[in-house]
Amino acid sequence: MRRANGFAVFCGTRWLHLFCLASALILGVAPTMLLSQNATTAGAPTAHDGQQDFDFDIGTWKTHVSRLQHPLTGSTSWTEYDGTTVVSKIWNGRANLAELEADSPAGHLEVLSLRLYNPQSHQWSLNTASSRSGTISVPTIGEFKDGRGEFFDTEPFNGRNILVRNVWSDITPSSCRFEQSFSSDGGKTWEVNWIATDTRITAVTNAEKPGASQSSSGGSDTQHDFDFAIGTWKAHLSRLVHPLTGSTTWVTYDGTSVVRKIWNGRANLEEFEADGAAGHIEGLTLRLYDPQARQWNQVWATSNDGTLGQPMIGDFNNGKGEFYDQEPLSGRAIFVRWVQSFIAPNKCHFEQSFSKDGGKTWEVNWVNVYTRVENDSNHTH
Repeated sequence: MRRANGFAVFCGTRWLHLFCLASALILGVAPTMLLSQNATTAGAPTAHDGQQDFDFDIGTWKTHVSRLQHPLTGSTSWTEYDGTTVVSKIWNGRANLAELEADSPAGHLEVLSLRLYNPQSHQWSLNTASSRSGTISVPTIGEFKDGRGEFFDTEPFNGRNILVRNVWSDITPSSCRFEQSFSSDGGKTWEVNWIATDTRITAVTNAEKPGASQSSSGGSDTQHDFDFAIGTWKAHLSRLVHPLTGSTTWVTYDGTSVVRKIWNGRANLEEFEADGAAGHIEGLTLRLYDPQARQWNQVWATSNDGTLGQPMIGDFNNGKGEFYDQEPLSGRAIFVRWVQSFIAPNKCHFEQSFSKDGGKTWEVNWVNVYTRVENDSNHTH
């Protein structure tokens, strides 16, 4: 995996741009950006279609982790962990979620990696979080060539900016190897600080599944505020076509949402699919609980571009959840608010609103109404 360092779906403005493009195509309009892109790429060599490149990793693995205790300090002290990794498909392999749980005398690890395929760039972005922080990492971006995957990003480390490299190698049907390295000299030299060797498990017991033996780890019940969302739901969506323009034109979608627990409820993943006159939606929301701030982070993505949106942060009070961020819309910075309300065992309601006046007034532009599917085996009471 394996790096240490929502029912709100498609919150924010980036999905709006994708939605407008889909609407333009339906109305017979040829967007200038699309025409320009087609002209630029015509005649170019076909790029490798890497959307199934992580299929080798799907399944359950015994994982041995070696972790350098103090990277980039000259340290040679390593800590060893042993545990289990489970990797599950999303979007028929164009995304996947890896969950690692491991132990050593140094402590317990709970780490996830959400990997998303970008069909435009033909690259993958790897987004990592641990249960200790409940926040998503800087995405590491790259691809596979000749059976080897290399992924890179830049991050602050001890007050300095460094390069980060993740490498998958030695891939066979029953084993694989992952290494993370840091570079403080612009990539001239690399120091390995995390090594994970995986061996496939063919028969899985409940005790070997990540989270199977993990308690709620104490703390406030706020870490279970999203437990109501776990399960399978029918969804009806209404979307304002042109927010903050005075528009009163709405489009609707109908579909299904499936939400499952991660880290015994301190995180969850929603997979969403819906159809309407404006087109097809396929997306996901990852929600992470931050135990220090006692707030939730929600990040989302669609299969159209395979990249995570900006996190929306907030919490629940008196049965109502409110989450906020700031994003650009039509060249201006606006506030975005997502509200979960009218929460009942078999029904709930979500609204997204935009504000261009610093939160004095809000215009609703996205409404979800969810009804639980009867005989829902995924629902945990």
